[in-house]
Amino acid sequence: MTQTLGAFAEFERAMIRERTMNGLAHARSAGRLLGRRPSLSSQQRAEIIAKAESGQGSPSQLASLFRVSRSTVQRVLREHRAHNSSSINKDR
Repeated sequence: MTQTLGAFAEFERAMIRERTMNGLAHARSAGRLLGRRPSLSSQQRAEIIAKAESGQGSPSQLASLFRVSRSTVQRVLREHRAHNSSSINKDR
């Protein structure tokens, strides 16, 4: 009896997973953006990069100014540096 109930539970879980994956695929094909919304707009990201490169604030100061965590500011700066270094390497 227990094995039968376990088999039904596994089957139901597989069906739920399949329906979820189909729903996500349908949403993507319809052009919907999935996941959490970005905490910073592209303009705010550009401001953070400009202020950090000109020395107008540390990551902690910029984080409090834009009301995000310090790690978010550091990630923005790291991504910017990685993008710039990859574009420099392409030019060579």
